[in-house]
Amino acid sequence: MNQKSNAFLETESIGSLMKKYAVPCIISLLVAALYNIVDQIFIANASYLGSYGNAANTVVFPLTVVALSIAVMIGDGCCAFVSLCLGAGKKEEAHKSIGSATLMCIISSLIVTAIYLIFQEQILTVFGGKVNEETYFHAQQYFFWITLGVPFYMFGQALNPIIRSDGSPKFAMAATLAGAFTNIILDPIFIFIFKWGMMGAAVATVIGQILTAVLSVWYMCHMKAVKLEKSSFRPHFKLIRKYIPLGICSFLSQISLVVSMAAIQNMILKYGALDPIFGQTEYAQIPMAVLGIVMKFFQIVISIAVGMAAGCIPIVGYNMGAGRKDRARQLFSRLLICEAAVGAVALVIVEVFPRQLIGIFGASNESVYYTDFAVKSFRVYLCMMVFATVNKATFIYLQSLGKALVSTLLSMIREVLFGVGFALILPLFFGLDGVLYSMPVSDILTFVISLIVIVYTYKTLKVENTENVSVSEKLAVERS
Repeated sequence: MNQKSNAFLETESIGSLMKKYAVPCIISLLVAALYNIVDQIFIANASYLGSYGNAANTVVFPLTVVALSIAVMIGDGCCAFVSLCLGAGKKEEAHKSIGSATLMCIISSLIVTAIYLIFQEQILTVFGGKVNEETYFHAQQYFFWITLGVPFYMFGQALNPIIRSDGSPKFAMAATLAGAFTNIILDPIFIFIFKWGMMGAAVATVIGQILTAVLSVWYMCHMKAVKLEKSSFRPHFKLIRKYIPLGICSFLSQISLVVSMAAIQNMILKYGALDPIFGQTEYAQIPMAVLGIVMKFFQIVISIAVGMAAGCIPIVGYNMGAGRKDRARQLFSRLLICEAAVGAVALVIVEVFPRQLIGIFGASNESVYYTDFAVKSFRVYLCMMVFATVNKATFIYLQSLGKALVSTLLSMIREVLFGVGFALILPLFFGLDGVLYSMPVSDILTFVISLIVIVYTYKTLKVENTENVSVSEKLAVERS
């Protein structure tokens, strides 16, 4: 009989499993988020870059998210499918899925890199790069070097959830941490000592990404629950059709965020030019720089929310594959409580300490308009973070249940219908402030829908105790 090396996912306590899987995943995603945030902190505090460099970083940031969206679609989809396969004892499908996912990631990353290099000017313009001449110059420089690192970035991000599905969340975390620490060490050296400016920030990031990718390759040669073979690394289309839909939600949640950021950044460009202060050339980059900083803080919070939920994917997938709906339901309850707590803590921080937050990003070197707009942005744009974290957890949990369509639709409603729609409509009535209002309004309406889905999900996971039979009990029945 085929033994299930991950059988502890069905027997160990839910609380213990959440700590074991969610915490490393949270740290991994936080570290991934810090790549760009660390760059922005050092850029903001370099007097020769300042808010111009900050604005340039904001312009380029959505383009790294595009690469990330493709990587997580492949990685998260494969992670969810492999977990289901291991729970059902189907190791043949598991190793072929990982091999084909790796191949897909490499090919897609090279295509993204080529597109970025060929259409650099057009892409930067779409995301508001031409807010003024100096911002555009810095954006070009940063974008070029970041683009060269896209293949390594995508590979590391795609392999991270796959490594977790193999039962090694700590290694997945360590691989990302190694790259991030490298970036943190090199950033001040390249920016302040070598005076490489935006190029220095980008090169430090890329070197860190290369290290993460190298460690991921090493792990692939030493997997535990799954043994990769030469035959694994082929385009197994039958399996690809099964696991890609499970990662579509992750893709759309990221790519729709890009669409939302494009809308927001263009509205900032348009209505900032109509503002009596930010319409002046010397202050034109401030709204772009500030919103970028606010979104980076939001990314930190959402990284915790996503990491908590994504870390639970292998646990949910395995237990659903083994027929343990009771454990999946128990995990859902704990997850929602923890997500709401994260949102509440973040809300207190942005409402009480906005000046301290913006101070990290070089406020002392900028005008009073920079600080004032930042304080308002933190307090308004992020005032519904409790709803935002619960919404995100609901989307990802549905994905782990294999309900890719529902998860995808919810994500699209939040990011495209509400996120883009309100970003375009509200500024018509409230000007630049309308851009800030678009976020909380979207989160409130999405939560109403999520609440309905949460109630329905609880009902589907409520099963009779006779259905909740452990692996050991099943084996005992089979032997008798």
